[in-house]
Amino acid sequence: MAEGAGGIERAGEPADRIAFLGHSTVLIELDGVRLLTDPLLRGRVAHLRRRAERIEAGAFADLDAVLISHLHHDHLDLASLRMLEGDTRLLVPNGAGAWLERRSFAAVEELAPGARAAVGRLVVEAVDARHHGWRVGGPRSASVGYLARGTHTVYFAGDTELFDEMASLAGSVDVALLPIAGWGARLGPGHMDAQQAARAAVMLRPRVAIPIHWGTLTPIGSPRGASELQEPARLFAEHLAQLAPEIDVRVLAPGQATLL
Repeated sequence: MAEGAGGIERAGEPADRIAFLGHSTVLIELDGVRLLTDPLLRGRVAHLRRRAERIEAGAFADLDAVLISHLHHDHLDLASLRMLEGDTRLLVPNGAGAWLERRSFAAVEELAPGARAAVGRLVVEAVDARHHGWRVGGPRSASVGYLARGTHTVYFAGDTELFDEMASLAGSVDVALLPIAGWGARLGPGHMDAQQAARAAVMLRPRVAIPIHWGTLTPIGSPRGASELQEPARLFAEHLAQLAPEIDVRVLAPGQATLL
């Protein structure tokens, strides 16, 4: 089921759902807890412009925590973080905490792979990622993914290449949020394309796989059209249907959400 990011509810307690807001920004709502990943909330960052619709303010209100996977500008955007409530809790990789605190973010906690933090009724654990996520002119911090564990367990991979140790998560992940593309015509090292992301899903064996990091940003002046931006998601679904048809692939356009 896919709906607009602002409009899924059910009677009683809030619905468990995933809303893909574009690029690597995902709103995870589990057990009444609201997590936002790698917020990129404005229409332009550096030389990149947003091609998808703008994110509604309600999608990043009343957050319990923000999960930052690494420090690249399209994943840690200071202007976007300043759009959040001032005391929003930030969970970040080792090496990023003091740098953010010097920029007036007070509620910052570093997590190395294997470290955990309680967020409401959830346990958030940092896990390995294979990506050079340090920031030019900033700290050389690590890159991580995250597991959010509650009634469901959601794996947010951040940016990463395919690596064998992903298989250690098999059997523990209900929903995998997997990067399948980038913002340019070519992918550099430390990323997965649609076929590699499908192989990652086979290793992880989640109940649901949702592609992220696609269809949102292009360099200013890029001639890439809407159909080309959508192609990675189509290929991911096609590859995964061939490799593991039992996995429920849910392709969400930026702004869409799905119940878990």
